[in-house]
Amino acid sequence: MNPKVDVFLSDVSKWKQEIEQLRRILLDCQLEEEFKWKQPCYTFKGSNVVLIGNFKDYCVLSFFKGVLLEDTANLLVAPGENSQSTRMIKFKDLDEILVNEAVLKTYIFQAIEIEKAGLKVENKGNQGLEFAQELLSKFEEYPDFKAAFESLTPGRQRGYCLFFNAAKQSSTRVARIEKYFQQILDGKGINDCTCGLSKKYPLCDGSHKNIR
Repeated sequence: MNPKVDVFLSDVSKWKQEIEQLRRILLDCQLEEEFKWKQPCYTFKGSNVVLIGNFKDYCVLSFFKGVLLEDTANLLVAPGENSQSTRMIKFKDLDEILVNEAVLKTYIFQAIEIEKAGLKVENKGNQGLEFAQELLSKFEEYPDFKAAFESLTPGRQRGYCLFFNAAKQSSTRVARIEKYFQQILDGKGINDCTCGLSKKYPLCDGSHKNIR
C-alpha cells in the first residue's frame, strides 16, 4: 500500500468507499500501488495497468490497454471518441463493485497477461506523425511521461509534435519539451489552460488572459 494513496483517500469527499473497495481488489490481484497523475495507479513490473479515477458523477477503473481486453460482461467504455487504447468501467455505487468483484478480477488478470505478453496497441492517430528525437529521448528517460503523452488525444499529440518540431535548434526543442513536461503529465494539450478553462482561455497565464 502506497502512503500517497492514503493521503489521496483522506482528501476524497465523494466515492471514498467505492475507491477503497477498488483499491482492495487491485491489491488482491498483486499489482503494485503507485500514485501518478494525481490518481492511484497500479502497475505490473513497472508497466502501467490500471488507474482509479474519481469524477463528479462516478468513479472508474481505467485500463491503459483496455481495448485489448475481452469485454465478456460488456462493461468497458471509451473515455472519449478519440480514445484508441484506454477503456474504463464506471461505478455509481458500492454495490456495483461488490456484485461484479469476480468479473473485475478477471479483467484485471487479463490486463496483467497482456503486459506479460508484451502486447502493444497500434496508435492509428500517430500514423505519419513525426516525433522529434529529443521527445523520443525523453520518452526513453521517463516511461511515465511516454504513457501520459500516448494517453492524449491524437489532436493534442499532433499539436505538441508540430510545436516541438518547428524549432530549428535542438536546444530549443529540449526547452519546449521541458516547458510542457508537467502539462503533458497532467493530460492537457498545448492550448489547454492549467486552470482547466481551456475552451474559453487558451494558454491562460493564470489570470484568465490569453497570452497568445
